Amino acid sequence: MKKVLLPTDFSANAWNAIAYALNYFQNEKCLFYILHTYTPTFYRVDYMMGGPVNSAIPDEGVETAQKGLEKTLSDIRKNYPNKNHQFKTISSFNILTDEIEEVTAREGLDIIAMGTQGATGAKEIFLGTNTVHVIKKAKIPVLAIPNGYAFKEIDTIVFPTDYTRPYDPEALGFLGEICKWHKTKLIVLNVKEDFVLNEQQNAHKKALGAFLQPMDHSFEQVKGELMPNAIHEYVEKHRIGLLAIMNRKHTFLHRLINKSTIDSIGYHSRIPFVAIPETWEESLKKTN
Repeated sequence: MKKVLLPTDFSANAWNAIAYALNYFQNEKCLFYILHTYTPTFYRVDYMMGGPVNSAIPDEGVETAQKGLEKTLSDIRKNYPNKNHQFKTISSFNILTDEIEEVTAREGLDIIAMGTQGATGAKEIFLGTNTVHVIKKAKIPVLAIPNGYAFKEIDTIVFPTDYTRPYDPEALGFLGEICKWHKTKLIVLNVKEDFVLNEQQNAHKKALGAFLQPMDHSFEQVKGELMPNAIHEYVEKHRIGLLAIMNRKHTFLHRLINKSTIDSIGYHSRIPFVAIPETWEESLKKTN
């Protein structure tokens, strides 16, 4: 049974992401954790010592969180009944990223699904602040769903890469798994920013091809001065349903989450993407 975390701030965008995830995993046995975190509008010593439980002042956040989670769960059961799905709710006085890290470790979560903007997300911002922080800190994949994007059956997943570094086997394993979920074809897309692949890039491409050999996949290359722009054009032209992106430094995703506005990079993702962390980087740091 897959364990899926659904963070929510009770906004329309958060509900849209929940609805997308329920459809995305409709044929999978899943345990969904619906998470809401909150902090007070002001900090007192008693809050800092132990949160609302130890505070003499009643905290509206506790009641709001409980009511919001109950309504969310009720709406799910009303609109998306599914015998494959089970649910748990979590209300926590904590910072979102810290709580996600704790719940991930405690419950052994497989993936996080959340919207790209929260209740205060401005339209011109590609990713909401919470989503950026979650992607940066998460040790499991994050499925990010654009505001207002309705679920559509996925027949093709695009995996952008520049072949400059070797691939984490665990991350590739997850990439293979998401392709199996919807029996999708995987397109490995290289944006030709330079003229030709060097020897090292060709070696990494060959190793990737060997790993993907059992899967329905193809290698494609497009020309473009900027990778984000070229990917955007490819996605639009071919009506791609999902992007799969390695969360590593100096990559397409790293460029996105380290820029604040769409205009600064000329890219606006109109489709969901899954950010896959590279666990091997962490293990290398520990051994060195």
